Amino acid sequence: MRRRHWSAPERGSGTVLAVGVLGAIMLLTAVLLPLFAALVVGQAVQGAADAAALAAADTASGAVAGIPCAAAAEAARLNGASVTVCTVEGLIASVTAVRGYLGFELGAQARAGPPDSPGGPAG
Repeated sequence: MRRRHWSAPERGSGTVLAVGVLGAIMLLTAVLLPLFAALVVGQAVQGAADAAALAAADTASGAVAGIPCAAAAEAARLNGASVTVCTVEGLIASVTAVRGYLGFELGAQARAGPPDSPGGPAG
């Protein structure tokens, strides 16, 4: 068996390479993890906006007692967001909800109402 002798400048270069690769992986993870989490928060805000619009539309139609935009605000709050815009035209409710994440405001819009109404979600 032949034994290879490393020269002095090459000694420890594998360790340096391994540390560099691990550092790059950690840096990539530290950058990508908050971005992927922002996608999750964005979907949560969209869900809150959808729930708020449905709550406002149900209240506007008389299916639930109360004030439409107050119902929208409560539905958004229960989903971790807040309503910034709420309009009700007839039975159609339009809502904009926001939620803060890492110093940014992530927002979403939603509309809800009966499917057969003019200008409604299906028409």
